[in-house]
Amino acid sequence: MVNDRNASNSAPEKMMGFDAEFRDLDHYIRVITERIWEGRRIDDIYAYYSDPCVVETPSSVSVSVADVVAGTKATLAQFPDRRLLAEDIIQSGDAERGFLSSHRIISTMTHLGNGNFGAATGRKIHVRTIADCVCKNNRIIHEWLVRDQAAIALQIGTTPRDIAQRWLDERGGWNKPVADIAPDGYESHISSDAIAQSYASAIRDFADGKATPSAIYDDAAHHLGPGGKTRYGQDEVATYWRELFAAFSVQRFEIEHLAMQRGSGRADRVAFRWRATALHTGESQYGHPTGKPIEIMGINHAEFFNGRVLREWVLIDDVALWMQVLAT
Repeated sequence: MVNDRNASNSAPEKMMGFDAEFRDLDHYIRVITERIWEGRRIDDIYAYYSDPCVVETPSSVSVSVADVVAGTKATLAQFPDRRLLAEDIIQSGDAERGFLSSHRIISTMTHLGNGNFGAATGRKIHVRTIADCVCKNNRIIHEWLVRDQAAIALQIGTTPRDIAQRWLDERGGWNKPVADIAPDGYESHISSDAIAQSYASAIRDFADGKATPSAIYDDAAHHLGPGGKTRYGQDEVATYWRELFAAFSVQRFEIEHLAMQRGSGRADRVAFRWRATALHTGESQYGHPTGKPIEIMGINHAEFFNGRVLREWVLIDDVALWMQVLAT
């Protein structure tokens, strides 16, 4: 746990160890993302990622920079016009231990190539991703990434369940390894800010099946969740969280990263990465209970007005959840 040096970002940490062209972490992430994706300079990955570099998603773990390159090429083969539009970058950390950028992206793209989502459909897609990247000495050295794979499935005319079964068949079952911890020297940032702590506690309470006070959400709260679905108001947002965790008996809920960013002419914002280990015990959108162990890896961004959540983005991979439910 580290202190709140970045609780207010009016004076961003100096980018010691980074190329002089980068003014701050926000600039660094935007520039290298534009070069790699918009500019299609795929080989720049070798310059901006360490090797090894652990990249964890809800359904996979890779360890080499070559894996990052291969994954980028595979994505572009299916969605060659993919754009990455940066909605926000919430940052924490410092040059000595390592920065962390929590980068929320909305991608526009067209399903023009065959691949792990099946035969090309020609359909237009909008999909959101949040990538938490540990950055040090001009490179990304560890990454947690959650993409709304369910939104892609639904927009190309299939279902998260069907994509999950396809991927299980292709991979020979559910075999996600345990990811290595971030490199020595990096310490996960857990903000002590009262608003950030209240928000994390509210999500933990939902996971624990407790009645959570609606006070954390504004009456006009706007929630963008898995499958590209949007919900409005305290009741709809609370219903989402209750229904999600009604499917799973949570055994352990971990706060992995919690950063608060204030000022800079924007609303107060929180980036929150969490992980729940659970058993599939409830009748739900994920089918009949199987009793199987389930891991839920989530990254949330939230914007606050007068101390309450006005907008919330929740990245959970429903395809990964279905893979665990369906795995034999």
